[in-house]
Amino acid sequence: MNRQIILDGKNLTLDQVVEVARNHTQVTISDHAVDAVKASRKIVDDIVASKKVTYGVNTGFGSLVKVSIPQEETRQLQENLIRTHSSGFGDPLKEEEVRAIMLIRINSLLKGYSGIRLSTIETLMSMLNNRVVPFIPEGSLGASGDLAQLSHMVLPMLGLGKAYFRGELMAGRKAMEQAGIPTIHLEAKEGLALINGTTVLTGIGALATYDAIELLKLSDIAGALSLEVHNGIISAFDEELHIIRPQNGQLATARNIRHLLKGSTLTTPATADRVQDPYTLRCMPQIHGASKDTIAYVKEVDIELNSVTDNPIITRSGDVISGGNFHGEPLAQPFDFLGIGVAEIGNVSERRVERLVNTNLSGLPSFLVKHPGVNSGFMITQYAAASLASENKILAHPASVDSITSCENQEDFVSMGTTAARTAREIVKNSRRILATEIMAACQAIDFILDRGSLGEGTKIAYEAFRQQVKFLENDKEIEMYDELEKATEVLIKGDFLKEVENQVPLDIQYQ
Repeated sequence: MNRQIILDGKNLTLDQVVEVARNHTQVTISDHAVDAVKASRKIVDDIVASKKVTYGVNTGFGSLVKVSIPQEETRQLQENLIRTHSSGFGDPLKEEEVRAIMLIRINSLLKGYSGIRLSTIETLMSMLNNRVVPFIPEGSLGASGDLAQLSHMVLPMLGLGKAYFRGELMAGRKAMEQAGIPTIHLEAKEGLALINGTTVLTGIGALATYDAIELLKLSDIAGALSLEVHNGIISAFDEELHIIRPQNGQLATARNIRHLLKGSTLTTPATADRVQDPYTLRCMPQIHGASKDTIAYVKEVDIELNSVTDNPIITRSGDVISGGNFHGEPLAQPFDFLGIGVAEIGNVSERRVERLVNTNLSGLPSFLVKHPGVNSGFMITQYAAASLASENKILAHPASVDSITSCENQEDFVSMGTTAARTAREIVKNSRRILATEIMAACQAIDFILDRGSLGEGTKIAYEAFRQQVKFLENDKEIEMYDELEKATEVLIKGDFLKEVENQVPLDIQYQ
């Protein structure tokens, strides 16, 4: 790929994070950022030379702030910090998550408030560009940021720890050698600059937020397909109804549904005999819209992508300020909110799955199969969706309302922000599977009713694009349902399905 993203510490976007994390787009550093980094480093070098006692440069860390470190031990101090703080536990973060973390950390350091050497940032950038991905276990307090996880990121830079090189896990030193990247020694302040901050929870949460935005659009597609199966009442989506309650996400959802269903003959206006549909159909603008407003709020994570979150901060005037920009609370609460918003999308989708497979509600054959009895069809797909929806309810309990004291009571109120980001990620994953189930069931149901009328302009594209990958299920003996659900889920993950619909019918999460 020839395109490069130029990092300057100021203009990194969510789309660029995804591009680098998932598509391995290369990055480089702007000239302005180079100057800012060098100026900040000179201040640190001057502090070291003057032997002025300064936190993070020649003192201990956390509650050891009052312990002065001799100049000849400042380098060892930084390496010791990385060795001991790399105390993570659990499954490793995914490659795309670690790449997002590395990118965001580089961008933050380039603002020129951290006192790190340019050459150290360039080492981390070379790892990112050459697909050296540190092994980082998940889990963090979000106290002084993500100390343990970011320490694991730094280990391979020193020839320590473990890393993946082009997908293969190996010793950190070996990964660096195979990539042709020299290992380094950290100088004063650098260890703390690399590991003190909100970067892990931001990286995980940023990818979850991006996926949630796509999920909200997919939910409108799924809901529109289900509405046609039930010959739903289109009057509930009239703009005149929604502009008198001008909630942004509600307006956007109603418009999306109208665009998707334009030209459909499988919907109906309200009549004297049939005034309204059940909530899961009629109230999609209100339900989906509330989640859209949630995601729109959480998308302000863009601010954190271009923020300085380590400690202490080296100001332009040469002051060294010890503060709390590393604290994860400004992101912990939004990522909890993200989980709640996406869980609701899974909840309402699962209820529509039940309506699709239940003959008493759909008027179609039981469990959407031609010969129910000998065939169970979609019976257990609803069980699986219900299980995921119920799991989401547990995961959606906010992590940010918890706290636990650490570091000899110096860090006495922690955010649990990384837990919030990780659980939001899992809720997105579960809700995607539920939506894949709904789309798969809706397309199966549509095959029973296509002779009754025509699909809308958007739903027709969605149906045809989905059917290119996942076929009608004739009878049980021809399939293993897990494999079919996996295919359906992969259709949503790859993103081509949504792009194909949006090429003809633009979908928004906010009303513009």
